[in-house]
Amino acid sequence: MNRHKLICIGVFLFMILQPLTPVYGAEFAPAANAKSAVLIDAVSGTVLYEQNSHEKLPPASVTKVMTMLLVTEAIDSGRVSLDDEITISEHAASMGGSQMYMEPGEVHTLDEILTGISMVSANDACVAAAEFISGSSDIFVEEMNKRAKALGLKDTHFENTNGLPVSNHYTSAYDIAVMSAELLKHDVILPYLSNTSCSLNVGKSADKQTTLEMVNTNKLLRSYSGAIGIKTGFTQDAKYCLSAAATRNDMTLIAVILGSESSQIRFSEAQRLLDYGYANYEVVKIADKNEIIGNASVEKGKIPFTDLKADQKIQVLVPKGEASDISYKTSPKDGLTAPLKEGDTAGKIIVTKKDEVIAEYDLSAAIDVKKAGYKKLILQGIEKLVMG
Repeated sequence: MNRHKLICIGVFLFMILQPLTPVYGAEFAPAANAKSAVLIDAVSGTVLYEQNSHEKLPPASVTKVMTMLLVTEAIDSGRVSLDDEITISEHAASMGGSQMYMEPGEVHTLDEILTGISMVSANDACVAAAEFISGSSDIFVEEMNKRAKALGLKDTHFENTNGLPVSNHYTSAYDIAVMSAELLKHDVILPYLSNTSCSLNVGKSADKQTTLEMVNTNKLLRSYSGAIGIKTGFTQDAKYCLSAAATRNDMTLIAVILGSESSQIRFSEAQRLLDYGYANYEVVKIADKNEIIGNASVEKGKIPFTDLKADQKIQVLVPKGEASDISYKTSPKDGLTAPLKEGDTAGKIIVTKKDEVIAEYDLSAAIDVKKAGYKKLILQGIEKLVMG
């Protein structure tokens, strides 16, 4: 055997014997050309691939995932409306980097501000939204850090709303994936994340306004089947970053890439991770959010039971070919007593794979159950005695 063949065999053996990142239910995963990467199922949170996923790194504008999450939560809670008007402050207008080029005193709706954040990563829009919602960008940043803790994120600390370079501002690929999954739970944000282009008039006075043509910085929206967002980012320190999400066949995957050397690399690496996920996994759907799934007995109520509903979309991710191994059962909460309010935890659903519990989810009361009157309670007591 000649020297060339020996070298080829040696290289081949070196490649196939390299240690691979452990992946749920699969034998291999593609190494990512980035400092850090992760691939998760958005609904279950299952990690399908990770590479230095908890390394603390500057996220650049991917920071705005958390900014958009707080804005979206404020909208959904009714605190603010997309039609609310925001006056741009001197501080907001002073932001550099990617921006909407707004002037102090200029007025825009929250809808327009959110469009600028999501599509062209506008730093001035982030500060404007933060000041509108929290009174100041500093208070808003405090809220960002509180929300990160509430989500259980251990690798994250924010110093600003937009990801402009500053010390002590960091997160991880895993934490970005979690906050991205949380953001996708809010239907109001989805059109903003997936919009590819639009135009917006900017300028303080009507006679001096210019039309800003906005093209979404996420190129996967135009090239990857099922792409729905989420956010790009770049600074010299952070390099090229991306949180990318796609949905196919009821399966939403999120791929996060941090620290790539070029824009093209971050997109191609995210696509490779997403391709890997869709090629190797499938979802087993159990229940949609608010779907009725079982019932539970209620003591001392005007009615003797309540339907149970799913508090969230419930599905599990499995390697392809293993869907038949999944089963589930509902487990009503013991000792439920009226009065019971709709939304109170009233049971759980237990998901098993080959008789091994792999997940549990809370189920809540689908209706109010008021406490029975005195006469009915007496009749219920007699009925119990008779029935033994």
